[in-house]
Amino acid sequence: MIRTATPADVPVIHAMVRELAEYEKVPDEARATPSQLREALFGEHPAAFAHLAEEAGEVVGFALWFLNFSTWRGVHGIYLEDLYVRPQARGGGHGKALLTELARICVTRGYERLEWSVLEWNRPSIEFYEALGARPQDEWTVYRLTDGALRELGSRD
Repeated sequence: MIRTATPADVPVIHAMVRELAEYEKVPDEARATPSQLREALFGEHPAAFAHLAEEAGEVVGFALWFLNFSTWRGVHGIYLEDLYVRPQARGGGHGKALLTELARICVTRGYERLEWSVLEWNRPSIEFYEALGARPQDEWTVYRLTDGALRELGSRD
């Protein structure tokens, strides 16, 4: 079962974010606190949204996403920040159900893109995504400013 997250789900979302960081071999990079997640998801101006996968009343996965915008298409899309299914529930269709729900939101609202990033070494996820019809955007490279480089650039006159 897929459902929209509620404020009561913040602790389990936070736990799964930590689990995902462990899986991706960067546990120290997941610094978001439950309070930050609560504000981002359920504050006065939500910046992100989440859906949960449940099995027998237990949360086994989540998708956390936000809106992006295409100047070329002239409409919003969804950027999937995190998709995670706990190891014991993998292969049960939860990841597909979460992506199906996000695709349904796109279609219903007239959004024309559902996008995300995947680590190059994560072959199981790549094969899963490609089986659904997703295709890599090989001509694009993701760039990111964080920490000191971000502060330095943001502090320039």
